[in-house]
Amino acid sequence: MPQLRVLICEDSRSYAQALRRLLESDGEITVAAVCGSAEEAIRELPRVQPDLVTMDIELPGMDGLQAVEEIMGSRPLPILVLSAYVGPGSAKTAAALAAGALDAVAKDDLDLRNPSGVAAAVFRRRIAVLSRARVIRHPRSALKPRPGGPQGRRAAVVGVCSSTGGPQALARILAVLPAAYPVPVLVVQHIAAGFTEGLIQWLSKTVPLPVRPAADGVPAAPGVWVAPEGAHLLLAPGGRLSLDRRTAAGRYRPSGDLLLQSIAREAGPAGVAVVLSGMGSDGAEGAVAVRQRGGLVIAQDETSSAVYGMPRAAAERGVDYAVPPARIAAILLGLRREPLRGKA
Repeated sequence: MPQLRVLICEDSRSYAQALRRLLESDGEITVAAVCGSAEEAIRELPRVQPDLVTMDIELPGMDGLQAVEEIMGSRPLPILVLSAYVGPGSAKTAAALAAGALDAVAKDDLDLRNPSGVAAAVFRRRIAVLSRARVIRHPRSALKPRPGGPQGRRAAVVGVCSSTGGPQALARILAVLPAAYPVPVLVVQHIAAGFTEGLIQWLSKTVPLPVRPAADGVPAAPGVWVAPEGAHLLLAPGGRLSLDRRTAAGRYRPSGDLLLQSIAREAGPAGVAVVLSGMGSDGAEGAVAVRQRGGLVIAQDETSSAVYGMPRAAAERGVDYAVPPARIAAILLGLRREPLRGKA
């Protein structure tokens, strides 16, 4: 197979050199260009034609977020964000993911001192997978939903699970739901450690609905509730949220399957499952449970998915709709709230 071509956008020359050594260590990746600014990287794209761009989020002049928006709006290609900021400071990184970047990695999580080590090899495999992901142009006008879906269907709760490429779809859907949207939305988003808090912070300032981290024992009230890092988010009896930090369920904690299975148990036919872009198959078994109980199951379609893994797995098991984010938003807008059993 031909070498993967990577463009590094990084203003620290020493960090860029170390990253280059790591990427080129086994000969399967070549760094085709190193650019010290976003402006330079954008100018070089037509000449270099990389398979993937690594983008520092804090840059002189145009920052990484603006660069991601520019690239994904004009000549889209896979972008991996490298950020020195995690926690609340990672809101800009979350915005870059929503704008079309596929994934984010904290700089401190990369051991650049050992290019031939196991962690470095895992990172190179991640680069290879991301470089093959489908990316599409993301015009702002695409946020408007078209009519369609089960108008008037009753729903007690919506469960959403997503992974790679999911933040952009999630943001587009939530941007359309009004502040008074009555159905609680519970979200499991697979994201690199340290970035969940920034995603919540950014969404809370960007979408009309209140967006909060899920907390153990609180009622599943209207708004968006996001699973915290290292804890499964569940819908518990009585319409309350529950956090489980012990159960092992596949590769992920939080698990989309566990969230959706709990919704199937507690909400029955008033449960709604939404499976968005992501690698693997998390959410598919949970979606089956929701559908078996008479609930509504929606998967993102292949054309709009950056990575058609999780939605494909759900679709192969049977869904009610396989549609792009704007249509998903339209379907959710058509739902009428049914109170959760036992909820005050």
